[in-house]
Amino acid sequence: MTQYSKRMVIVHWLTLALLIVAWYLGHELDEARHEAGATLFGYVMHALVGGTVLLLTILRLYFRSKDGTPPAMGDTLLDKVAKGVHHGLYAVLILLSASGVMTVVASSVGKALQAGDATLLPKKFSGVFAHDIHEWLVTVLILVVVVHLLGAIKHQFITKDGLMERMSLRRKD
Repeated sequence: MTQYSKRMVIVHWLTLALLIVAWYLGHELDEARHEAGATLFGYVMHALVGGTVLLLTILRLYFRSKDGTPPAMGDTLLDKVAKGVHHGLYAVLILLSASGVMTVVASSVGKALQAGDATLLPKKFSGVFAHDIHEWLVTVLILVVVVHLLGAIKHQFITKDGLMERMSLRRKD
């Protein structure tokens, strides 16, 4: 195997797109919350996109177990770091979803959603540990994604070893 399976490639890129949407929605919710303009729809959309990211992450792990993965390009320290970065991405994506759910449960967001009353939405999340963790994990995710991107850029433009082709929808003959 020289490439990831087609379904793993699709899930990879779809996850990236949805992560960008989830981040944007979360950022907009945070801004709106500070201006007392957050909406139930905003929270629902953020949660739906986040839940979809979790589902795609679980699917990707399942596909990895069924389809396998291309062999590592080498056995250097950087190859081991790359493997750790991938495992870290999976862990952070799962923990982000869990902390998001816990934020809803531990704050007035859950009550507002149940009642259908946006006036119950929190102005602040002070004292909601799950929300603090959720925001911290977003920062960790951004850092891990940047390291992932730097590795991809290194392989594409410095090493020029064709590694990026493994995550392409174009199939080698």
